[in-house]
Order: sequence, then structure tokens, then C-alpha cells
Amino acid sequence: MPSLTVKLSSIFFKFQQRHKLNNLTQAPLHNVDPFGITSRHEEPTTPSNPSFNDGVATKDIHIDPFSSLCVRIFLPETVVNSNKDNDNKDANFVYRGYCPRTGKKHKKLPVMLQFHGGAFVGGSNDSVGNDVFCRRIAKLCDVIVVAVGYRLAPESRYPAAFEDGLKVLNWLGKQANLAECGRWIGNGRRRMDAHVFDGFGASMVEPWLAAHGDPSRCVLLGGSCGANIADYLARKAVEAGKLLDPVKVVAQVLMYPFFIGSDPTNSEIKLANSYFYDKSMCMLAWKLFLPEENFDLDHPAANPLIPGREPPLKFMPPTLTVVAEKDWMRDRAIAYSQELRKVKIDAPLLEYKDAIHEFATLNVLLQTPQAQTCAEDIAIWVKKYISHRGHEFSY
Repeated sequence: MPSLTVKLSSIFFKFQQRHKLNNLTQAPLHNVDPFGITSRHEEPTTPSNPSFNDGVATKDIHIDPFSSLCVRIFLPETVVNSNKDNDNKDANFVYRGYCPRTGKKHKKLPVMLQFHGGAFVGGSNDSVGNDVFCRRIAKLCDVIVVAVGYRLAPESRYPAAFEDGLKVLNWLGKQANLAECGRWIGNGRRRMDAHVFDGFGASMVEPWLAAHGDPSRCVLLGGSCGANIADYLARKAVEAGKLLDPVKVVAQVLMYPFFIGSDPTNSEIKLANSYFYDKSMCMLAWKLFLPEENFDLDHPAANPLIPGREPPLKFMPPTLTVVAEKDWMRDRAIAYSQELRKVKIDAPLLEYKDAIHEFATLNVLLQTPQAQTCAEDIAIWVKKYISHRGHEFSY
């Protein structure tokens, strides 16, 4: 059974969340600014730090001039330690990326797009819990993590969060193309500091991604409702095919997906009053997120197994699914993983005993053995698909 700390934290969390959801339900949303918001003021956040604090440097970028969409980039210090020409090993120095015209080669790392949880109405990419989790994943997997601050409901209902995820995926490809143009612009001479013009004026390549990002090894990772967004992007990547080049989605990780449907599963009945996120609370969140005029729990954003959903599952990337024993949403995630395996997709399922929804990403549970083990298990599986040589560890 979950510990006493978990039970007490759950009581406080539910009280706080229900109060927030009720306020959001009653708040007037007429003439809402489409710019949207990506975090709630009451949620504690962590400022970005471009020095290698705890082995990872971070920076925040606002990438869409028409909305609040932003990303936080997590860069592991291995990109510096691997450079023999870099004499500055002080973990507190601010790393600015590549050095123009030096001709040095830089270590390239896979890129992981990460989508936080929060039932589409809360959470943020710079929250304390999400920051710690992304740092952990960046170090364990040795990847650049791009945590997406998508717009929240009800200010921005469906499809805003999904569209924001797609914008970031396309932005990643644009960054790779801008970096390549910058290297060769001007009579064939290599120049890493060149300006490239787009529809919004002069754009500079993002230096950390330009120097160290390898978008051909892209992994999608989402927790709770973030897993819904990740799965949507995986489908869009399959549909786009080579049009997405040089970005290639090689795998996805779905952590306790926020799936639901009109026909209840056993876990949705038996665990309806589960810890932290129970069914009644999540129903309020779905009502704030899905279109009001045609509310349907079998909406494609909610139910991954509705008939006729494209593309066919046999084209989906390898998918690791993480579920918690005490999570009321677990059965539908298990069913989705089973359907992927039926069409020969590498789709292992990791279930954690006595664990609850968001056990590996909630701030109050991040230091538990289960949370740390989960991150390590994810790293073992992901390395199979991001390593140049392949990896013998799998499930």
C-alpha cells in the first residue's frame, strides 16, 4: 500500500486541485486572449540556469510570437567534458554553445521532447517537479531534453496543446535546417554565426541545439496528459514521413497516459477514488479541455483506440508504456500497449507496484525509490534506440 506520506499528500492535493478546477469552471472566459498561459501563478517554479548546476544547464526560449508557447532546454555537462580543448571545467560557468569559426567538432546528443502532466489545466515545463525530472532524464539518457510549455485549458482548449506540440516538433526541424544553412552560407565558407531570414525577420540558430542536437534521434516522452500529446505527435510524425526530415522520431515513452473512454474499464470502476488524481477530478479537467459544443470521452485526444484512427498502429514508433498499480487510468494504457504488440511494435509495459498516477514526476514523490528506478528503467530502454551502435538492454 502507498505510504502514510502519500496518503496525506493526496488529501491535500485533491483539496487544492478541486478548489482550482472549480474556480476555473466558474471563471468568465469571454474574450479570452488567444495568447494563452503556460503555468498557474500558484504553482512553484524553478528559474533557468545556464551554468551546469547539478550536471545540467538550462535555458528558456519563447518560440512562438503569436502565443505563450515556450520551451526549456536541458543540456547535460557531458557536451563540455567531452571537449578536450575546453579548459574551463568550472560547473558554474555559463555555457553559450558553439564557438563561431573555431572549426571544432562538438558532441552530438539525441533530442528528447518532453511534455509535462497536469490534466491539461495545470503543471508547467519549469515547475519544480518537472525541472528535477528532466534533469534526471537528461543525465541518465545523456540527451538534450526540450521540455515544452504548451498552453493550458480552459484559456486554450483542444486542440491548442496538441498544436503547440506539433509546432515544437517542426521548430526542432527548422533549427536543424537553420544551423546547416548557417554553416555554409556565404561563398561556401563555414560560418556558424550567420543570420537566416524567415517570415518573422532575422533568426539565429539556437546555439545549444545547433552545436549538440541530433534531431535524427528524437524521442517523445510525456507524463499523464503529456503522454496524450506525445502519442499525437508520434502519429503526426508517421504521417509526415520524410517531410519532417531531418527530424526522425525513433521512439516514444508514455508515462501513465491520461487516456479515457466512454465505456469504463475495470480499473476505472475499482480505482475511481485513487490517490492524487481520481476519476471525478479528471472528469472536471476533461470538461475544461475538450470542445464544449461536442463533449465526447471517445474524442481522439482522449481515447487512443477509437475505430478508424489513423495512421494504423503498425506504423507507430517503438513505445514504452509506464503504468502505476493504483492508477485508475492504468487499464486503458495497458490495452493500448497490447494493441501495439499485436502488430509487432516493440511496446514493453512497465508496471510499478503500489505506485500512483504521476509517481515519477510529482514533486513530493521525486525522491522515492520508485521514481528514481522508473527514470533508470526508461533510460535503459531508450538507449536501445538512441545509441549509434544499438544497445543490448531491453525488456
